[in-house]
Amino acid sequence: MPEQQPPFVTQVQSQPEKKRTGGVGAAVALALVGSLVVGGGAGYFAGNAAGGSNHGYVNEALDQKPASDPAPAPEGSVEQVAATVLPAVVSIAVNGAQGRAEGSGSIISSDGYVLTNHHVIAEAEKGARVEVTLNDGSSHPASFVASDVNTDVGVLKIEGASNLPVIRFGDSNELHVGQEVVAIGSPLGFSATVTSGIVSALNRPVRASQGGGESSLMDGIQTDAAINPGNSGGPLVDMNGNLVGMNSVIASMSASPQGGAGSIGLGFAIPSNFAQRVAKQLIDTGEAKQPMLGVQVSIADPTRGAVVAGVEPGSPADKAGLKVGDVVTRLNERPIDSADALIAATRSQDFGATVKLEVRSRGNDQPRAVDVTLSSE
Repeated sequence: MPEQQPPFVTQVQSQPEKKRTGGVGAAVALALVGSLVVGGGAGYFAGNAAGGSNHGYVNEALDQKPASDPAPAPEGSVEQVAATVLPAVVSIAVNGAQGRAEGSGSIISSDGYVLTNHHVIAEAEKGARVEVTLNDGSSHPASFVASDVNTDVGVLKIEGASNLPVIRFGDSNELHVGQEVVAIGSPLGFSATVTSGIVSALNRPVRASQGGGESSLMDGIQTDAAINPGNSGGPLVDMNGNLVGMNSVIASMSASPQGGAGSIGLGFAIPSNFAQRVAKQLIDTGEAKQPMLGVQVSIADPTRGAVVAGVEPGSPADKAGLKVGDVVTRLNERPIDSADALIAATRSQDFGATVKLEVRSRGNDQPRAVDVTLSSE
């Protein structure tokens, strides 16, 4: 098994830049060289005219002791966020018969529960050995608790742990586009790596292959903070150091995930509210459930919206009067332009929540509002 990389989406083939020859570019380069020579000569003359050697001044500067009074990190700076969050971030290595997988995680309890991605620890469910490295450099064995392929959320437990630093959960529902965020993890094996950026977009339905014909679907937070293979499972935090997302998927310029392309400013994180809910289910029951409408939707249908292909008898959708052929175009205030968008938006709701759907019926372009109470846990 190759070194674990996060799922990739959106393959884009870049075009090679055309080679230029001669012309103005060469003339500008020659002119620049000429100016450097002239400048160098002028500086040499001025130095000699000033009275010769400056070795005394140089030696005095080199003999100075380094300053020992660094200024404290400014409030709300990336430096301060890093100092706050890094102790609660771990590197994860999973060694199994198929090879080695690497990723990151966040400590969510002082006795050693770690939140990470399913795709980082999937082999651990089959008996692969798990090792977790803390920010202080110490390594510890960890046991697989549970994970969910559909949401790409997983949980480990560091063995024999106590009094560990814990990350704080933030409210991902309060995120805004343009808000500053910080990503922390172990890209390409470089532990405790900190990158910063902004929330580029919210509510991105992102489906990623998990192997074996399975896939996960997230209602992703898009960010331009650099995320690379190995960042998977690590935290995306706000400028108060609160976990607002779990880094999970990156887009690639490569034609395949094995192409080795790194960050192109298109990374996606699972919202913290969702990850927290799933993690609690995994710890308490060993499995994850999601709020449901009780419909099957057609992924292949090109119609803009989510086309209802089936309605489960007695389901919330059935009770609300949805029919096969209906097209859902909005859930509450959120536009729905695809089947994945409806699934992701529904999963992001609370169990038992009542949502308002905008629906068009077959043969009738006039939309109607339908209130649906989602399934309970």
